[in-house]
Amino acid sequence: MRVTRKVWFQVGVGILLTLLIIKYFVEIHWIFSPLVILLKAIFVPLLLGGVLYYVTEPIQRFLEKRKFPRWASILTIIIGLIAIASAFGWIVGNPIAEQVNKLVKNAPMIGASISASISTSIQDATDYLLQNKDNFPTQLKDIIDKMANSVQDIAVVASKGLVSFLQSIVSVSLLAILIPFFFIFMLKDHEKFAPSIYKYFSGERREWIKKTLSEIDDVLRSYIQGQLQISFLLALIMYVGYLLIGLEYSLLLVIFAFFMNMIPFIGPWIAFTPALIVAVIQDPVLVIWVSVVTLVAQQIDSNFITPNVMGKTLDIHPLTVITIILAAGNIAGFIGIIIAVPFYAVLKVIVSNIYDQRNAIKKRATKSV
Repeated sequence: MRVTRKVWFQVGVGILLTLLIIKYFVEIHWIFSPLVILLKAIFVPLLLGGVLYYVTEPIQRFLEKRKFPRWASILTIIIGLIAIASAFGWIVGNPIAEQVNKLVKNAPMIGASISASISTSIQDATDYLLQNKDNFPTQLKDIIDKMANSVQDIAVVASKGLVSFLQSIVSVSLLAILIPFFFIFMLKDHEKFAPSIYKYFSGERREWIKKTLSEIDDVLRSYIQGQLQISFLLALIMYVGYLLIGLEYSLLLVIFAFFMNMIPFIGPWIAFTPALIVAVIQDPVLVIWVSVVTLVAQQIDSNFITPNVMGKTLDIHPLTVITIILAAGNIAGFIGIIIAVPFYAVLKVIVSNIYDQRNAIKKRATKSV
């Protein structure tokens, strides 16, 4: 029996086998439900613990070069993080508390202003639709009637929101326990992870796996450390700008912006939205100045900060990054947006190494003797 070696045929067979595996996996997904639930429970604390590890790992290396034992370096890092958190709370705690209290005090007025605007717009649109629905097609009439009768669903949504709030409290409590657990064990045993994988292989395959894991580690370290630096510098620039234009709740807005700026390209515009809302309520003229501050911060970031901090580390085109983030957001929500770029970078490293290894094998096989 002759087996064809055409590349297109092999690729086609590979795609068909992959689709069959996915099909049968979906049909028996209930078998893996407990495993999926477990992975969901540990994924977020593992992710945050990993971020803390990559932030503090250079400090650990520095301490251990100064003859600190492993336990002493871990203890020093933990004490240092507690001291930084305490100092941060002491320095900015009062301003944050004042702005939070002010926000809580003004929340009814802000909410009423936003609700009034939204309600007026919705009411005008509803009145227009109800008055002119006889001129619309039958299908559109049915949709308008359903929308008019859906007000009662608000109470159901509110009750579900209360349940979700209680669940979030439990989740936050678990995070507070699991994040330090993963973080400490990563600091303690991070050198054992790669050997525990490539010890099962030998020869060239062992070296290839070792090289791939090392490059994955380098990519994740560069991305996390670089993105945190960029977020901090952007938040600092925005804070100075907000203070200069006299925007209220500037510290709260900048803290929110710091976390959002970790999402490449899209994050800063997410951070721009609440600042825009505050500006509209405080003084509509501030909308222009908030836009100017955001634009200046973005120009400084794209022309000076990101090129010098990240350089060509990931070597991913901006259009690719935006596409990945949008796709990941639709698939996995906010968590997907956060991990999309590093996940793609890791996948790119693996595929690139597979391609290089395949070419190396092909050259050796076809080398003339």
